[in-house]
Amino acid sequence: MVNRSVARVDTWTAVKRGARRRCPNCGVGKLFSGYLRQVEACAHCGERFGHIRADDGPAWLTIIAVGHIVVPLALEVELNTNWPMWIAMTLWPSLTLALTLTGLPFAKGIFISAIWAMKAPGSEE
Repeated sequence: MVNRSVARVDTWTAVKRGARRRCPNCGVGKLFSGYLRQVEACAHCGERFGHIRADDGPAWLTIIAVGHIVVPLALEVELNTNWPMWIAMTLWPSLTLALTLTGLPFAKGIFISAIWAMKAPGSEE
């Protein structure tokens, strides 16, 4: 069912909805049909998103966020513990990978929503 009676929302509300991986317009419909595959249009309000390309923005945001979490944590732990090297060589890359894969869809939702809310073209058309 398509409900087109949703009023236009401000940028911060849209970004918050995008961070929850929901439609920035209505906040109800899903923004993704898969892990990172965005929907063409919201199933609830019908707003189109298929033309919006976030490109490298989500990867950039994820790298910045994960780096600010993992690097200070690794420095603090490595300076105050004396565990074997194999633990460090397993733990830090695993934690980095897990945080990156977890955060990437949220970052993409933020970028798609911000592009949509600012009425940017979001594509090469």
